[in-house]
Amino acid sequence: MRITNYLASIAALALIFLLPAFAKDLNSGKFTLTQSARIGSTVLQPGHYTAEWSGSNHDVNVTILSHGKTVATAHGQLKEMPGKSPYTSVTTHTGSNNTQQVDEIDFDHRTEALMLAGA
Repeated sequence: MRITNYLASIAALALIFLLPAFAKDLNSGKFTLTQSARIGSTVLQPGHYTAEWSGSNHDVNVTILSHGKTVATAHGQLKEMPGKSPYTSVTTHTGSNNTQQVDEIDFDHRTEALMLAGA
């Protein structure tokens, strides 16, 4: 009986420590820029990035990371798509000074897209 209580306690503690890791995966996604593009007030160079967001679906704070470091921040919202995206894609438009501005990021095999404000 004592061993059962001990094992149950360890399982509960493991769950408590693992839940934030699962939640982070739900609110983040990886993407690649093939050309320079603006997110928020920052122009990012081509490369691999991770987007993390927090907040409600219609008002999220977005943090863009490269190699674990924050390189840009922006506001946006989540858009529910009718089905899972078959691949990750980044939609841009030409903004001021002929700079590409990121409008939307669709993540591989996910039904939500991240739409950035100011796009």
